[in-house]
Amino acid sequence: MARKITMIPQTINPQTRTAMDTRTKRKVAGYARVSTDYEEQITSYEAQVDYYTNYIQSRDDWEFVKVYTDAGISATNTRHREGFNQMVEDALAGKIDLIITKSVSRFARNTVDSLTTVRKLKEKGIEVYFEKEGIYTLDSKGELLITIMSSLAQEESRSISENVTWGQRKRFADGKVSLPYSHFLGYKKGEDGLPEIVPE
Repeated sequence: MARKITMIPQTINPQTRTAMDTRTKRKVAGYARVSTDYEEQITSYEAQVDYYTNYIQSRDDWEFVKVYTDAGISATNTRHREGFNQMVEDALAGKIDLIITKSVSRFARNTVDSLTTVRKLKEKGIEVYFEKEGIYTLDSKGELLITIMSSLAQEESRSISENVTWGQRKRFADGKVSLPYSHFLGYKKGEDGLPEIVPE
């Protein structure tokens, strides 16, 4: 005897998390950040801005808001990231429905900052999409994955910091001192690598 199968039509769009028959466009913004001012990072920064502008504008169901940016800013905390803070403020004010960013580490390398921001946005129904990890924050698994990824990003940042500190200590122990000669009045770097007095 053949089974009778009843197909229940999908009512929620898995991509937009909105009703299938909804015609209103989602207001979408991108977020791009690089942590240094080095030339190759600036190229990466410009590429991110260009990519997200084109990516968002190519979707008929999305309305492009803008790409928020922070250049030469570390992600270890969000306090000094003006572009990031402006984006969160605009989202909470109802100007943004979805934020797209490259990865969890681009968003924040501090687990507490990352989760606090995501939860604050989630309460208002605002979603963040981390493209590299494929995580949507309104997804039920989203917060667990963000916690894991943010913790890994934070640990990586701490490890890099420790390596840099160790390298500096080793150089000091070997008698190699790096001085900021461009801001060091009365001295220049001598031929032997040691400070040389500039009499004038």
